Amino acid sequence: MPDTPESGGRPASDPESDSPPGKASGAESGGEAPRMPAPTFTTFVLSLASSGLVQLGEVPDPESGRTETNLVLARHTIDLLSMLKEKIRTGLDAEESRLLDGLLYELRLKFVLKK
Repeated sequence: MPDTPESGGRPASDPESDSPPGKASGAESGGEAPRMPAPTFTTFVLSLASSGLVQLGEVPDPESGRTETNLVLARHTIDLLSMLKEKIRTGLDAEESRLLDGLLYELRLKFVLKK
C-alpha cells in the first residue's frame, strides 16, 4: 500500500504502524480501520488531557460509556502533564505552550472542584 498522509507517511506494513501484524486496528467486522491523527505534540497532550477528563468524571469513558471518577489517576495524569511541561519548557512554540498551560489549568481546576 502506498504512503499516504492519513498513514503518517508510513506504509501499512511498516513495523511502527498502530496495530501489530495480524491484529485488526479497525472495526471487528472487517471494515475500514479508523484514521488516527498524526502523532504530534499537540495530539499527545490532548490525549493525556482527554484521559484526565475521563478520570475526573467530566466525560464518559469512551470504551464503557460510563462516567466514573478516579481522583488518584486524575492526579497522576495532571502530574504527568506538569512534568512534561517542566522537562520541555524551552522546546515548545508559543501555541504549544498556551495549549499545555490551558489544559493544565482546566484539569487542575476540575480536580480541585472534585475533591
